[in-house]
Amino acid sequence: MALRTALLLSCGLMAVTPAFAGTRDILIGLDEKVTYDSSGPITGPPGKDAVLVMNISNPTHPHIRASLSLMNSLLGPPTNLQITPDGKLGLVANSVVTTQQAGTWKTVPDDKLYVIDLAANPPKLADTLTIGQQPSGIAINHKGDLALTANRAGKSVSVLSIQNGKVTHVGDVSLGQEAAAVVITPDGKRAFICLNTVNKIAVLDIDGQKVTFDESLDIPSAFNPYNIDVTPDGKYVIASNTGAMKDNGDAEVTIEATGPHPHVVSIMSPGNGPEGFAISPNGKWAVTPLLLGTGAKSGEWFATKNGELVVMSIGHNGSLTVTGRAKLGALPEGIAFSPNSEYVYVGNYIDQNVQVFRISSGKPVQIGPAMKLPGQPASMRGPAR
Repeated sequence: MALRTALLLSCGLMAVTPAFAGTRDILIGLDEKVTYDSSGPITGPPGKDAVLVMNISNPTHPHIRASLSLMNSLLGPPTNLQITPDGKLGLVANSVVTTQQAGTWKTVPDDKLYVIDLAANPPKLADTLTIGQQPSGIAINHKGDLALTANRAGKSVSVLSIQNGKVTHVGDVSLGQEAAAVVITPDGKRAFICLNTVNKIAVLDIDGQKVTFDESLDIPSAFNPYNIDVTPDGKYVIASNTGAMKDNGDAEVTIEATGPHPHVVSIMSPGNGPEGFAISPNGKWAVTPLLLGTGAKSGEWFATKNGELVVMSIGHNGSLTVTGRAKLGALPEGIAFSPNSEYVYVGNYIDQNVQVFRISSGKPVQIGPAMKLPGQPASMRGPAR
């Protein structure tokens, strides 16, 4: 505990934070259960996970203003958490927990959603909800009154009402397939969900708190759609696909999201392992931290020491064009933009740090040394927009 406290203080926990800080916050989920050595990932006991609240009011010098002892997991997309548009609440879904079986630690699905009061000083846990099994990706609508979680083991989407600072589990919508990540369009009328095991994107209709699923609207994607985001004008949804293991069919698939029949209009590959993915608030850029071969067993032919940040411009027809690349640390997962779209923050799981980049004419330029964290960043997300 003394070491954790010292590290938090070194990150600037005691810095003065303005009342509007929630809209300038980024949530970071730390997973201390899964570690890596030369043999690859090792699953260990629970008990040391945390959710950090990182403030970026000064975008080039972020600081940690709170640490909450909450479960979090690497085994799920790095979008299992998000902040409401008004910055008052943070929602964090925990996908799995570890349990000891026959002398070894195994992962089993969890069903918990944590509600964090970001208006409190310091931020605090306000509520814990039971939702669908293995909640992974989460999305909050533009109005801030509805959230959805994509549930992998539950093969469903949990619907959450947000009213007057209270989050309520309304119910679940069955999808019949694992759901890895979800995004809600800016008008709040549709959601798009990664059905990762069947290589499709599902489309949900939203009417207030009524959410319906029509399987006939499923959109074929590339192998293993794992992350997803939408342009600010709502015209395009982009799914990030992490491939078919050794077959490496990693791709970004652009979907025309309006009209009665959403459909694919563009596909490209930025490189291997685009698990993290985000579109800038101004709609100009898409970014992904490539895992490449970081985290692989020592001696594997594809093993690498570093990941790579890829910046892509978004064309008028939704097509993506790579404009710049930069070196990242090992096993980069979470990624988030500053509200003005000028800065990008990337969490490196194995290196336990955050890198800050400025987007300059489409090129990522690192700002200062990486910021050390008191644990392994598995996920990262700012406010919904």
